[in-house]
Amino acid sequence: MTDSQPSPSFLARHEFLIRRLHSLSGLIPVGAYMVVHLLTNASVLAGAATFQANVDRIHSLGPILPLVEWTFIFIPILFHAILGVAFIWGAVPNTSDYPYSSNIRYMLQRATGMIAFAFIAFHIWHLHKYGEPFGGGAFDPHHATSTAGTAIQSALWIQLAYAVGVLACVYHLANGIWTMGITWGVWTSSEAQRKASYACGGFGVLLAVVGLAALSGFRMVDVEEAAAVEDRLETHRKIAEGEVAWGEEESTEEGSETSGDSPDVSSP
Repeated sequence: MTDSQPSPSFLARHEFLIRRLHSLSGLIPVGAYMVVHLLTNASVLAGAATFQANVDRIHSLGPILPLVEWTFIFIPILFHAILGVAFIWGAVPNTSDYPYSSNIRYMLQRATGMIAFAFIAFHIWHLHKYGEPFGGGAFDPHHATSTAGTAIQSALWIQLAYAVGVLACVYHLANGIWTMGITWGVWTSSEAQRKASYACGGFGVLLAVVGLAALSGFRMVDVEEAAAVEDRLETHRKIAEGEVAWGEEESTEEGSETSGDSPDVSSP
């Protein structure tokens, strides 16, 4: 009488589909959103007015913004992260025994995935409104540059955490694209994988520059000057929407006029 074999797990039975869904979710929408997010943040280098205009464009979605965030950002991130943890539990990195570049990349992909997930959770607590009940949520979308700048400049460890987190996210995406090409059979030969490695590496370097440039922009921004710009833009918005009548805006600008010349900005 033969012993009955244990039935394979759900992941084992559907490994082919699940691994492809995992890699696809890492690229679309999570990876695509990260690229847009870093580019938007880097627009702070063009000034507080430019960054505020980009933030206003996002928040113009109004009450449907949370639905968009959960559908295209938070749920896909959770899906990708949970599956990633499941894969890690079923695999053991072995760079000490097989110190080849592909195996090192395998280990780094898993390590940066864990760092990236922890960083994203910290980032949401630190700046997103969902962190407000827990002492976070420092970002005000109506004063985007000044509040983000204040939050980033508050401590050196926060700046270091963001630098490490951004680099981990960038590596995980760039190397994940290379791995996805293998998983989906886009590049199968050694030559194709070599060329794809260069392309993904170049993409990762460019995106890392964008991410670190955005961080540097928030770190060096003049918070008081940015707040003055944002107040002027907010006054223009209220006038355009009829919340403030013409002439009433003078009282909101009096403080900035007595302390110096007001920034010359136009409404986005």
